[in-house]
Amino acid sequence: MHSPPLPAAVDRLPVDCRAAAEVLNRGCACISVDHQSLQQALEAGAGSMSHAQLLASRPHLFSDSMVFVSAAHLLRMAQTIAVLERVVALPAYRDRVLAYAPAVARHSPGAAGVFLGYDFHLGPDGPQLIEINSNAGGALLNARLLRAQRACCEPVARMMPAPAPLEEVFVAMFRAEWRLARAAVRPLARIAIVDVLPEEQYLSPEFELFRQLFEAHGIATVVVDPAELTFDGERLCCRGQAIDLVSNRLTDFAFEESQHVSLLAAYLADAVVVTPHPQAHALFADKRNLVALSDAVWCREIGLSEAERELLSGSIPRTEEVLPATADAFWASRRRWFFKPAAGFGSKATYRGDKLTRRVFEEIARGGYVAQAIVAPSERRLLVDGVEQDFKLDLRNYVYRGDVQLVSARLYRGQTTNFRTRGGGFAAVFPVPCQDQRRSCA
Repeated sequence: MHSPPLPAAVDRLPVDCRAAAEVLNRGCACISVDHQSLQQALEAGAGSMSHAQLLASRPHLFSDSMVFVSAAHLLRMAQTIAVLERVVALPAYRDRVLAYAPAVARHSPGAAGVFLGYDFHLGPDGPQLIEINSNAGGALLNARLLRAQRACCEPVARMMPAPAPLEEVFVAMFRAEWRLARAAVRPLARIAIVDVLPEEQYLSPEFELFRQLFEAHGIATVVVDPAELTFDGERLCCRGQAIDLVSNRLTDFAFEESQHVSLLAAYLADAVVVTPHPQAHALFADKRNLVALSDAVWCREIGLSEAERELLSGSIPRTEEVLPATADAFWASRRRWFFKPAAGFGSKATYRGDKLTRRVFEEIARGGYVAQAIVAPSERRLLVDGVEQDFKLDLRNYVYRGDVQLVSARLYRGQTTNFRTRGGGFAAVFPVPCQDQRRSCA
């Protein structure tokens, strides 16, 4: 899916498909997942873990139902992403964000960075970008989930997403990273998927799925802990084999921890391609960047057009850095804000202002946090054990070099996105066409 051109007026979204999507999300409680198909897709890459064991150990990984999103909202998200990708390429933006980034982020490798995750809430004014992640997990799991969907009624059948060769797209993306960094001197031969204690990670089944996918395309692949990597000054190695490319799943975005010393040295020496890499995180995923991106005055100063500024100001909630000097003002207005660590991930150490204790806020006020204007997520109503329940949802756009590859939803209850809610988890997204009102099939 290629990023569409920016329209002259970005604030006049069609109403019909948005209303239709809301009606469907409230009234169509169909089960859309074909569990036999999902079982086949997952067991193909689950290693020694059966489908039943996988879901028993991660019972809330997948929701049984889909989420309906208007084509207008999908278009608006893609347009916002296209503008942001253009902003990130501007020297003024890069100078600003790299000034407060870790020193390692100033190293510029050739690779672009795989699996950027642009996460949105659907607010009253349309999609609102709540954050960007530089190593968004779940893309391959969601690709398999999308293949396992079935239409529960004829209106939904008309909205079923067209089949897409997403696995081929993902493999091509990693090969593109290799070519960008190495000018295609030879084919990509070996990948290491790297995370701390990978077998203990919640998304470890996806690591195995990727390993099998890469190997099916002729690329030797290992899933390893960073402590298994060694660097001799010329090559990054693992288990006696040289590594061409590291598929980076670490959450130490600057490679500051001691067990990452070999990876850091090889990265700085350009002895291995790392994707995503520290600079990608600094340019896209540091939460402080949203302070700049939501500042319309600064965006005008760096050369954004009026239409681009309108789009960003209407799509990015106001975001401010929390400093000791402004702590009292933020405490007084805390109910309006969501507080996030600048280098955070996975909703860790994030707080709604109306749930904050004074003790926790005193830690936030020391610095390292941003405050983002609260945008309540939209909801999806489902039947769980015969009882209607309302789930919050957010939408993740998986993006590479400005192209949206896949949009998926995450359903949850509670303050933040999680995989602990019965009936929640990853959900496929069904686009609702704008030219055709849809009614609930319940």
